Order: sequence, then structure tokens, then C-alpha cells
Amino acid sequence: MIKLGFVYLLAGLMFAGFALFSVGDRANPKRFGNMAFWGLISLSFLAGDWLGDLGNGVVVLALALLAGLGQLGRGQPATTAPQERQALSERFGNQLFAPAMMLPVVVALGVLVLKPLQFGGVALMDPKQATLISLAGAVIVGLAMALILLRQPLASPLQEGRRLADTVGWAMLLPQFLAALGAVFALAGVGAQIGHLVTTYLPVDTRFAAVAVYCVGMAGFTMLMGNAFAAFPVLTGGVAIPILVVHFGGNPAVIASIGMLSGFCGTLMTPLAANFNLVPPALLEIPDRYAVIKAQIPTALFMLIVNTVLMYVLAFR
Repeated sequence: MIKLGFVYLLAGLMFAGFALFSVGDRANPKRFGNMAFWGLISLSFLAGDWLGDLGNGVVVLALALLAGLGQLGRGQPATTAPQERQALSERFGNQLFAPAMMLPVVVALGVLVLKPLQFGGVALMDPKQATLISLAGAVIVGLAMALILLRQPLASPLQEGRRLADTVGWAMLLPQFLAALGAVFALAGVGAQIGHLVTTYLPVDTRFAAVAVYCVGMAGFTMLMGNAFAAFPVLTGGVAIPILVVHFGGNPAVIASIGMLSGFCGTLMTPLAANFNLVPPALLEIPDRYAVIKAQIPTALFMLIVNTVLMYVLAFR
């Protein structure tokens, strides 16, 4: 049976490739820092189970230390020049989209056709992780097609991947870290403590006040966590369920869905949502790294007000 370890193996090998190519990039004065950073991430993917909780914790601290001390630099991978890319685009035209279009096709094939397959009573792939496993397989198929179509060296995907990774830097790991932090908060009972603080110090004795506290709280806590999915169990368990659902009799489905949308408003306004707000300026080389956030704030605030009104109107009918 193909399990999630297959995806971890591919990711670990990719980061290992980044580390190996980084150490040989003499144009980057901080190449050894890059090698250590991507190498440690590779180690966590390839040997995380063997390292255990303590070992993985040490790896995370080492990653934070390398990033905090500014030991990451931007390399100069051996990739095609802009003129070469222009020539390739003119030569192949819309055929360039073929490898990317293979991703949804292969994922759909894996989920709809390969997932139900069994051999000797054993499933071909873990049904619970079929989508991720199919996506990993789709990436392999897309890369193979791109290499054959464009006739590029086998190392070109790793070099291009390293170029993007060096451009984004440590921020590319924020979503993973923040999601884990949200799980830790939920297990530690932070939601119950927040609920106690809200009921003690905030005026939630009226329905609208309680709705406003939950919606604004979801946006604010998401800004701190960088991830609405991390903030959701904490605020919903501490505020929405005991106050809006149990006390005021609100519809759980409406409250949860609009509450998540309120959290997404916070996502638009925080640099901690690095994959949405810091990565695009880095890839586009925009001088102001917070330009995306500044452009999104008016829309986010307006939508937060709309979500609050919608929850108040729709959740208690």
C-alpha cells in the first residue's frame, strides 16, 4: 500500500537536492547557511519518525536560529536566461501548459480510479491520503512531461525549485509551523481560556455583541496565527459553541462557515500568512514586501463587517 510516507520521501529528496546544489553555488556568500537550512528540512521529512518529538523540536529550533541570524542568502542557480525562456515560449506556445494541465487530470485519475483498486484485499493507496498521494504522482508525471517536451537537463527542476525557495526563504515554512501551533493551542485548552476571558471582560450579553466578538476575534486571532484553520478551533471552541450556539441557540453550520470567512479576512491583513502575502511580492520582486497586504486591508475590513451582519441575520432565524 502506498502511504503518506511516499509524499514525505519525495519532499525530503527535493529539499536534499536544494541543499546539495546550494553548497556548490559559490555566487551565494551564505551558501553553507542555505545548505544547512534546506538539509535540516530534508532530514525532518526523511527521518522525522526516527528523530522523534525531541529531535524534530531541535530541528525546528535550528531552523529558527539559522533564519533569525540571517544565514540564508539568495543563490544564482544555473537556469535558463530570460532570452532563452522567450525563445522557448515562442517555439512551444500553448504546449507549455500541457505539463501543468496534467496535474488535475492525474489527481482525478488517482482519486476516482486508483483509490478503489485493491490487490489481494489490500488497497493500492491509503484511502485517507489518496488526494495527497495522487497529487505527488501528478507532480512526477508533470515534471517528466516538461523535461521531455522542453528537453531540459534532469537537474533543471531542482535548480528552478531552489531559485524559488531561495527567493521566498524561511517564509515558505510559516504555514506549516503555524498550523502546528494551532493544533498545540487547541490541545492545550487555549480555547477554553479565551472563552473565559471573553465572558469575563467583554460585553457578550447581547446577541450582536457576541457575534461581533466572535467575528472580529476570528480575524484578529488569525492575524496572530497567520492561519484561519489554526484560529478556528480555538475561537469556535471558546466563543462560538458555548455562547452563540448553546446560549443564544444559533445555527452551528452558519456560524462556523461565516466564522471561517471572518478568519480569512484576517489572513488578508497579516504578514504571517506568508504564502498569500509575502511570497507574491518576493516572486514578483516588488520593492515593498507589504504591498499586497496594504492593497487588501480595505477589502478585508469591509468583508469583516459584512460577515458580522450576515451571521447576525442568518444564524438565528
